Amino acid sequence: MTMKVEIKDNKLFIEIDLEEPTPSSSGKTLVVASTHGNIVTTAKVNDKPITIGLNAYLCFSTIGPRL
Repeated sequence: MTMKVEIKDNKLFIEIDLEEPTPSSSGKTLVVASTHGNIVTTAKVNDKPITIGLNAYLCFSTIGPRL
């Protein structure tokens, strides 16, 4: 997993690699991008690092029945 974080014009930009859709641990969704927990970044607000925990997934209600 590669993630880039940048602050530009007072906006936070997060760029993360997409993964092959994989069932989540609960089996309720398909994960397509994740930090797999919280990551402390080099981006800062008020001189403090931003921590990001990100999960992007597909809901089975929008992709059809469970696998």
